[in-house]
Amino acid sequence: MFAVYAARIDRDQPLAGLELGERPAPEARPGWSTVTVKAASLNHHDLWSLRGVGLAEDKLPMILGCDAAGVDEDGNEVVLHSVIGQSGHGVGPKEPRSILTERYQGTFAEQVAVPTWNILPKPKELSFEEAACLPTAWLTAYRMLFTNAGVRPGDSVLVQGAGGGVATAAIVLGKAAGLRVFATSRDEAKRKRAVELGAVEALESGARLPQRVDAVIETVGAATWSHSVKSLKPGGTLVISGATSGDRPSHAELTRIFFLELKVVGSTMGTKDELEDLLAFCAATGVRPVIDEVLPMDRAREGFERLASGEQFGKVVLTNP
Repeated sequence: MFAVYAARIDRDQPLAGLELGERPAPEARPGWSTVTVKAASLNHHDLWSLRGVGLAEDKLPMILGCDAAGVDEDGNEVVLHSVIGQSGHGVGPKEPRSILTERYQGTFAEQVAVPTWNILPKPKELSFEEAACLPTAWLTAYRMLFTNAGVRPGDSVLVQGAGGGVATAAIVLGKAAGLRVFATSRDEAKRKRAVELGAVEALESGARLPQRVDAVIETVGAATWSHSVKSLKPGGTLVISGATSGDRPSHAELTRIFFLELKVVGSTMGTKDELEDLLAFCAATGVRPVIDEVLPMDRAREGFERLASGEQFGKVVLTNP
């Protein structure tokens, strides 16, 4: 079957290890199901995999892609929860959790195999392309906001780095949930788009906010860390799920953190139940993922290049006929 995969690890030029071509189709195994992929979305995790982060050399070649929506063996339209081993269904009892493309082949192919437990019904209100955006970036944002930040309608939130998949999701979900959302970006066009999506104001990176906020959604890391900490109210919560600019800020702001009793919470992906809630939320409210570009699977390299450039606003989606 046709697939998009990591053939080599290159930490400096990750796209040098990206290949498109034929790979073996999934083999049947007890407790697992094969899904015909209709749409799959790119994440920064795919670029990190090409750098060897979370992907060992002995696992190569590895089909990339964490997210997918498609059709199961019985003809049902489905969405995949990409955290494997979270419940023990379909994997060894002592196997630690991972996500697709770390231990198991991913979704950028005609077919993908996952534990049957990891398959959820796709709401009829969502297209395959929309549903394929939810299991990683949108689920991450959902958990960051509603589980780990614990915000409620009327609270204020700062979303750093408008334009990325998680940040875009946090703006849309926050607006839909009645939050007062502020956003930042270095790019004027992205700031304008953030306001169109529901941010009450979008500012340049590092700019002083009109007010301190109850929570910060942080995916940028070192470049915005100090600003994130300084933007919080006393007792506020900073939730971090990524560090695209690096994980070693020049100033950790420890004094401010302990003196103002701030909370710093790490967040990774989300549970199957949270994904089910997110799907239902989107179906019921009309909230839809922001899609930057849809490309056929055989043009995947263009999608990777766009993601690597940082020019995208929202999700890049790959489709099969």
